[in-house]
Amino acid sequence: MALTPWHKSATPRVDLRKGKPLDAAEFAVNLDRVRDGKAPDDYKDPKQFFERTYLTKNLTALAAEVQRRFSGIKTETSAVFNMATQFGGGKTHALTLLYHLARNGPAANGWPGVDKILAKAGLNSVPGAAIAVFVGTEFDSITGKGGGASGEPLRKTPWGEIAFQLSGTQGFDLVEEHDRQRIAPGGDVIRSFLPKDRPCLILMDELMNYVSRNRDSGLSDQLYNFIQNLTNVASGEDKVVLVVSIPGSQMEMNEADFSDYNSFKKIMDKHGKAVMISAEAETSQIIRRRLFEWSPEEISPDGTILLGNEAKKTCKAYATWVKAHRNQVPGWFPVDHAEEMFEAAYPFHPMVLSVFETKWQALPRFQRTRGILRLLALWVSKVYQESYTDAHSDALIGLGTAPLEDPIFRAAIFEQLGEDRLEGSVTTDIAGRKEAHAVRLDNEASSAIKKARLHRKVATVILFASNGGQTHGTEATLPEIRLAVAEPDLDIGNIETVLDALSVNCYYLEAYGTSYRFGLQIQLPKIHADRKASVPKQEIDECLRDAIFRVFNEGNIIKPVFFPENSSDIPDTPALTLIVLSPDHRRPDSRTIELIESMTKDHGASSRTYKSALIWSLVDNDASLTSEARNALAWEKIHFESEQLHLNERQNREVNEKIGKAKRDLKEAVWRSYKNLALLGKDNRIYLMDLGLIHSSAARTIVDLYLLQLKQKDIITSSISPNFLVKNWPPAFSIWSTRSVRDAFFASPLYPRLLNQQAVKEAISKGVSNGILAYFGQSEEGEYDPIYYRTDLLPDDVEISEEWFIAKEPPKRSGPCTIVVTPEQISIKPGDEVQFSAKVINDRGQEVQTDAIDWKATGGSIDQLGLFRAGDIEGTYSVNAAARDATGSASVVISAGGRSLKRIVVSPQDAHIGPGRTQTFVAVGLDADGLEMPLAGVDWRATGGTIDVNGIFQAGMEEGFFTITASAEGVSSSSNLIVKALSPHWAGEIPHQKWTQFYNRILSKFAARKGLKLLVAVDISDASMEEVEEMRSALRELGLEDDVEVD
Repeated sequence: MALTPWHKSATPRVDLRKGKPLDAAEFAVNLDRVRDGKAPDDYKDPKQFFERTYLTKNLTALAAEVQRRFSGIKTETSAVFNMATQFGGGKTHALTLLYHLARNGPAANGWPGVDKILAKAGLNSVPGAAIAVFVGTEFDSITGKGGGASGEPLRKTPWGEIAFQLSGTQGFDLVEEHDRQRIAPGGDVIRSFLPKDRPCLILMDELMNYVSRNRDSGLSDQLYNFIQNLTNVASGEDKVVLVVSIPGSQMEMNEADFSDYNSFKKIMDKHGKAVMISAEAETSQIIRRRLFEWSPEEISPDGTILLGNEAKKTCKAYATWVKAHRNQVPGWFPVDHAEEMFEAAYPFHPMVLSVFETKWQALPRFQRTRGILRLLALWVSKVYQESYTDAHSDALIGLGTAPLEDPIFRAAIFEQLGEDRLEGSVTTDIAGRKEAHAVRLDNEASSAIKKARLHRKVATVILFASNGGQTHGTEATLPEIRLAVAEPDLDIGNIETVLDALSVNCYYLEAYGTSYRFGLQIQLPKIHADRKASVPKQEIDECLRDAIFRVFNEGNIIKPVFFPENSSDIPDTPALTLIVLSPDHRRPDSRTIELIESMTKDHGASSRTYKSALIWSLVDNDASLTSEARNALAWEKIHFESEQLHLNERQNREVNEKIGKAKRDLKEAVWRSYKNLALLGKDNRIYLMDLGLIHSSAARTIVDLYLLQLKQKDIITSSISPNFLVKNWPPAFSIWSTRSVRDAFFASPLYPRLLNQQAVKEAISKGVSNGILAYFGQSEEGEYDPIYYRTDLLPDDVEISEEWFIAKEPPKRSGPCTIVVTPEQISIKPGDEVQFSAKVINDRGQEVQTDAIDWKATGGSIDQLGLFRAGDIEGTYSVNAAARDATGSASVVISAGGRSLKRIVVSPQDAHIGPGRTQTFVAVGLDADGLEMPLAGVDWRATGGTIDVNGIFQAGMEEGFFTITASAEGVSSSSNLIVKALSPHWAGEIPHQKWTQFYNRILSKFAARKGLKLLVAVDISDASMEEVEEMRSALRELGLEDDVEVD
């Protein structure tokens, strides 16, 4: 059933329709400004004031009683009235009404509602009266009023001001000395300045403000005396009325203020009549008259609003719904009179006024009628605009329609609630931000709930009905919520659905069974659940990465490699390496094992050498890790937003505690998850270890725990014995380089993995000391020196390299060396020079490097570089060379005779080299006696390729037979050279004792060349099947085919 929107039956004031409601001052009129003609039109214009004023029963009675007193009727009338209404309860509005009546007299007879006052008073016309207005917030006793250019006397006291307003200068003259001395006049003086020819109305408002400001000067005490004297005088006069409003805001009173307040109240209670302006039942009439425009036909003779048919139709529809659900609405609501309740509040829902009149009365800062008017003016203005811009068609202005998205309205709400810190609660959970929970939930809801804006309405009702959490025990009950938001066509079950969603999502909403309240206290579990659900995967991954890094980087035994995706990310080094796979690679996933196998086998584009050095750590699954990371990140986000969320000190402390616990839980999750190890087994396949339930109390670090478990299974060791090396000695080696010893423990799974390379040095050191091993160096010439055997050798003195070896027995040292000196014989003239050279040769015919040769000669001189200079005496002499306990000599003939070059010998005589390679030729000159003689300026020539002055021949790419010729002093000699690529091939059997020598002496010089091809045939006559499998495994490790034939 379509109901007419409220704004088509009730028209807001023009300023509200334009979205420009007057500010708060419009509802807190200043009586002084009314007197001065500076108040808003609604207060300044008396006719307009009466059109907007609903004459409540008490206000009518007050006005009538004052008119009767002015008319000289003393029966059932009072001369003194005490406005007992609390702050914001309409007392100044009542004073303004009395002011306009007294000031305008009979001219007021035709104003709306005045006839009702006259009827109540039993009069035919409004009597005029002299008026004095004193407003305590406006009058300043230091600067005073009047004086100077105004032409008026300067008044500095309340009695001076009242005397002047009632009787002008003549009246002030009567109290001028009292005003100057600031002493309250007595009753006789007061009577003297009261007008004698007409009634008199004295209105005094906001006395407590004046009292508080002038307490130190003594004027507050004199004001007390003045009021006491004035009440006595007024009570004795026939046509004098004194109306006093004492209260200020009791929330702002100090101890002295309360004392003075009680003193003034006693005077007024003794002489005055207490006046309450309005009853709760009349609030709706006051509001409707003040906020909406009504034609004369819509106002009854008693001032109440007469509704049109469409409005009545709406009220009846709502009343019918309430009666149909009488057991689901509050028990205090008069269901049987529901229609009258809706008509009395229209266009508002009765719950709107009920909340203000019942629940908000407990709020210390709530300003009753004034507060309600201020809020509802902003409210009506905003929802009227929304009725067009957002196409909202609410039939009533319900409690849930409050425009909380408007910051001005929110500020007004918080002012009345007395707590502006509710801004965070409202904008987070209800409205004011696009991401407010209620707004978001409406957008995500079913079409019926979304159209009704039900999440937002229910949340708003809870805020109002629970007093924003500002009074203890005030909550919004489920029946109240149903009554406040339900509409004739609404599925009532949707309300519970909405409450469930709000309870889960709203941070500041507290639920107690079927009672709810909003407040300042954020509900940490709710916000944590929300933050937890919205943590992005990228942040979770980063958090996990950091947590895993922290756990595995504790201690420095092994530096882990984290989350490799390529084999080149893992170093190929002879050292124990722990690889931590990312949580994405889980043990049950076959692709994870394939990844481990691939990266164990390869290192980039090459085969990995140290396969056995790798220990892999991986998770069973990542569910626990992800959950704990999400939990920790959610608490950290709350900590980051603590100021925005308005967390109190206790909550901040709780959040910090939660963060600490979440970090500890995440650490434990890393331990529990990374319980699986993988490594290369002895069968050359990946071996998996499940360590079971592990936790951080089991070891100092998780790496320590891994090592402990691996040591217990003899997979890792921190020491080895010399006997282990002897027992596992490679049969192909007679000597074993220390580097190869070390590498064996990290390259082959048949050996235990070493925790530290120092273990190799310690084993060698012990072996040498005990005579189990010999340790020695080997020079490039094959010399074994020094040799350590059965002697003390410190582990740190052991060098791990290819130049140092161990053997089961000490190697034999080489025999004595000899020195070959060239030229062996030579003939030169006195004073000539000749260069000698020397080579040290061991007993195996190998040249031995030496640092220096010690040269000596007879018949001349020789330097340490072997340059000989002949003396002047002819004869046969010797040149001697000594080094490394070896000696050698050459013969020198010094002759001045006519020796001449007889022939030249070129060596080598026959040479064979490949294309593009080089060959050095040497030319030696001989005399007739066959003695060598120096050659100067040898001319070298070749029939192919090129040859330089030093006899170095460079072959081209052309193959063939070539002649090399050397010429000097008219003598020539030649040598033959063949340039041709050779492809040597050798096949034979090598004893295992000579495998190393075979490589060093034959293969090593060709190892770097592309043309070297080595074919190996292995025949073993007594191998076991286990040894065959080990052989195949080793071949695979080397990247070779493992096709081993077995006969």
